[in-house]
Amino acid sequence: MVSALTVLVLLALGFLLARLPSFPRDASGALTAFVIHVSLPALILARLPALHFDTEVLLPILLPWLLLVLSAAAVLALGKLWRWPAPTLGALLLCVPLGNTSFLGLPLIDWLIGPEGVPYALLYDQLGSFLALSTYGAFVLAWYGGAARPTPLVVLRRLVTFPPFLALLAALFLLPFGLPPPAVAGLETIAASVVPTVMVAVGLQLSPRLAPGQTWPLLVGLSLKMVVAPALALALFHCFELTGLAARVSVLEAGMPPMITAGALALQAGFAPRLVAALLGLGIVLALATVPFFSTLL
Repeated sequence: MVSALTVLVLLALGFLLARLPSFPRDASGALTAFVIHVSLPALILARLPALHFDTEVLLPILLPWLLLVLSAAAVLALGKLWRWPAPTLGALLLCVPLGNTSFLGLPLIDWLIGPEGVPYALLYDQLGSFLALSTYGAFVLAWYGGAARPTPLVVLRRLVTFPPFLALLAALFLLPFGLPPPAVAGLETIAASVVPTVMVAVGLQLSPRLAPGQTWPLLVGLSLKMVVAPALALALFHCFELTGLAARVSVLEAGMPPMITAGALALQAGFAPRLVAALLGLGIVLALATVPFFSTLL
């Protein structure tokens, strides 16, 4: 897909465009919506039908749920210890357990492991990160955002109307049949827009400012998400002598920075906006160093 240098350039481009008076203020939301509705579904349809299912595919499906439980428990314990206010706690509960396993995870997996690792990354993202966002994330928003608690029907409706999840269902249906080469080529062309579009959208949202008292939660949140989580995954797989492709992809996905969609939901709910923006922006920049470092340990 793209190199780390290209990602940095695109982030910087978005950051600069946001400071042009003539550039639309709502451009970031429009770009992200395009990716969610068009580019990411095309990528799923192009890559996932090529995956051969075996017991190894359970690793990228189960690991994100295990890490979600552990990281949410850590955030709650530390929040109680340091008496973080509810908005800060809500922001961290959304941004720490849920990783940027698609927008940034897919290009980094493609770069560090190769195209053969992307289908496993898609499984980690769709059956792990996204499902967690749709269920656990909805609960966090309801509990800390003051909204009405979502019913199981509401959660199910959010899930089945999310375009990437619909693409996942279609891709799973196509597994026994595959797609003709011209269709795959067309989907790959559309899917190529995922990384540049999203990186510019994230760059548009970058902000270097933090509210008072948020530096420590920022450092704790990024450390848990990008150092502790992949280290735990790596130790777990070493204990069970799991060294295959799915395990390697899962370790790197575990160390991705906070999820952009989760951050957007946190911003919408009013959960410490400056902290959320810093978690997203700084996390992406740091991931260009931390994720390659963990790849050297595999």
